[in-house]
Amino acid sequence: MGFFNAILGNAGEMDLEEATEELSTILGQGEHIELAYKLVRDMIILTDRRLILIDKQGMTGRKVEYRSVPYKSITMYTIETTGHFDLDAELKLWISGQHDPISLEFNGKTNVYTMQGQLAAKIAGK
Repeated sequence: MGFFNAILGNAGEMDLEEATEELSTILGQGEHIELAYKLVRDMIILTDRRLILIDKQGMTGRKVEYRSVPYKSITMYTIETTGHFDLDAELKLWISGQHDPISLEFNGKTNVYTMQGQLAAKIAGK
């Protein structure tokens, strides 16, 4: 899957109020955002119900793909960090029905373990 491949840079944490305002039209009734990350124009959102991957395409970013992944569909994930001096991290998610994982990269300012903990709790709550 080529999701986020053309974008340079890594995801960093995003303000929850900003994310909620931007995504108010696609959130379900009573659904709320728990964690949000931004990668240039693209976003990674963890709500109380699902994982949302947002891919803004083209030069203007007017075409947008919203990929909604129910937590129960995540079969496995891995986190790989690069070490003590370069704290960038990569998260890979395996989704049922897909052969290849979704790969997401995070910058050193992002606490990827917060996301890992959230995913662990959501997946265990299947």
